[in-house]
Amino acid sequence: IEPDPPAPPAAPAGALPDETDHPIGTRRARRMPNPRGQHARTFVTPPGDVPPGPARARRSLRGRVLGGVLLLAFALAVFVFVTLAQPFAGDAGEPVRVTIPEGSSVGEIGDVLAAAGIVDSGFLFSVRATVGGKRDDLRSGPHTLREDMSYGAAIDVLAAKPKAVAPPATIDVTIPEGRSRRETVRIVEKAGLRGDYLRASRRSGTLSPRDFKAPRKTSTLEGFLFPATYELTGDATAGQLVERQLEAFKENFDSVSLRTARRKNLTAYDVLIIASMVEREAQLAKERPIIAAVIYNRLGDGMPLGIDATIRYATNNWTRPLRESELAIDSPFNTRKRTGLPPTPIGSPGLDSIRAAARPANVDFLYYVVKPGTCGEHAFSATDAEFQADVQRYNAERARRGGNSPTSC
Repeated sequence: IEPDPPAPPAAPAGALPDETDHPIGTRRARRMPNPRGQHARTFVTPPGDVPPGPARARRSLRGRVLGGVLLLAFALAVFVFVTLAQPFAGDAGEPVRVTIPEGSSVGEIGDVLAAAGIVDSGFLFSVRATVGGKRDDLRSGPHTLREDMSYGAAIDVLAAKPKAVAPPATIDVTIPEGRSRRETVRIVEKAGLRGDYLRASRRSGTLSPRDFKAPRKTSTLEGFLFPATYELTGDATAGQLVERQLEAFKENFDSVSLRTARRKNLTAYDVLIIASMVEREAQLAKERPIIAAVIYNRLGDGMPLGIDATIRYATNNWTRPLRESELAIDSPFNTRKRTGLPPTPIGSPGLDSIRAAARPANVDFLYYVVKPGTCGEHAFSATDAEFQADVQRYNAERARRGGNSPTSC
């Protein structure tokens, strides 16, 4: 049994108890009585000095796992952002024209762009469009993009609404002399006029062919659609062009004297039909009245006119050489096989051809053929023998040129 430790010195009067003799974290011995009356030394652990155990180890492991998950989620978020947003993407390359088919899914659109080298991955493009809520905004049709675009930039182009283009203030539409309604359709469409030109030029309240002695069965305004250059508003329609053409026709046709034609028992409509053929046959202005005279003379003699332009009108073939089968077609426009005038004009003639048809030259020619080596000039003749000699010269020169036309322009 150890002796008791010496008692601490007495504190000065008025001093507080000294608490530093039992610092936290230091074990001190206390004597505890035991049943035998002896004092045993027992060590007491101060508060806060808890020895590690299983519960504290589990809390430490859970914290490390949670921290790892948060770190992984952050890294994944950074990866997704860099991959889809492409904040470090460089400048786009050369322009690329692509067409997105109607009804394409966002994945199919991505495949089209990836195949054209516009984006790196069609799949990631579709993901970016879906995440950004743009998949339903992507437009089909032709688009101009660039090589190596970012997904966001490509989406912006495909989702952008087309800008409304204001129509021009005016449109100039030029209709050449002699063109048929079917030929004029292409000119009208190219000019951007709205509406169906063929439908609009069937009939009109502005002009009736019956007023010009046309047959009752005449079904279109062929021949009355005056050729000229028309200035129209930017939103004009094909019907408005037709009305302008009919007004111009009446103004010009009223200036032409029909005295000579009436003496030959020809109506205003007959003059218009003859003028349409003259417009197609004459290459030189000075020859218009002469060609009109040939038509008058052949009509007077009951001869077929033999004008191939009427067959071209029936077959709508104005460019390539006529085939034998076309020359033999059974049509009221085949003036090789039928006598008299064709049933309607074959186009809309200009004022010079109308004047020539109303007052032809005073000549007795019945035939004409192109002179070789000229730019459409004709050799005219009054007899079949003269005509056959002219035809022989024409064919010889054509054969010498390997079957090509002997004209030189």
